[in-house]
Amino acid sequence: MPKDVNLSEYELVVLFRPELEAKLDAPLKNVAKIVTDAEGKITAEEDWGRKELAYKIAGETHAIYRIYTLDLPPTAPSKISSTLNITSDVIRYLLTKVDPKVKAVLAEEKSLGSESDETETTENNEE
Repeated sequence: MPKDVNLSEYELVVLFRPELEAKLDAPLKNVAKIVTDAEGKITAEEDWGRKELAYKIAGETHAIYRIYTLDLPPTAPSKISSTLNITSDVIRYLLTKVDPKVKAVLAEEKSLGSESDETETTENNEE
């Protein structure tokens, strides 16, 4: 399926309140609804789990991290931001546009890194 020309790729990092760890399903569904209501699409999701914060945020010393990769139309970031600002389960969030040039460089470095790992493995096996 070809990517819609009007959509841009974004990365969304959401820090949830630590007491939600056992019942995180509802807040996750809420974030997914916020994205789809803004006519966006979640293309990937990573769970980084509970981590200690560098400093207190809203009185919390820990948070549950979740990272999303999104395809969004031009109007969606402001809609998502305004909704996440008033969502009580969210301590903090960061929504950034992915730079295609940086993404290409990172993908190239990753492929070069995996090639060097294969070379090292082959060299070690030969010894």
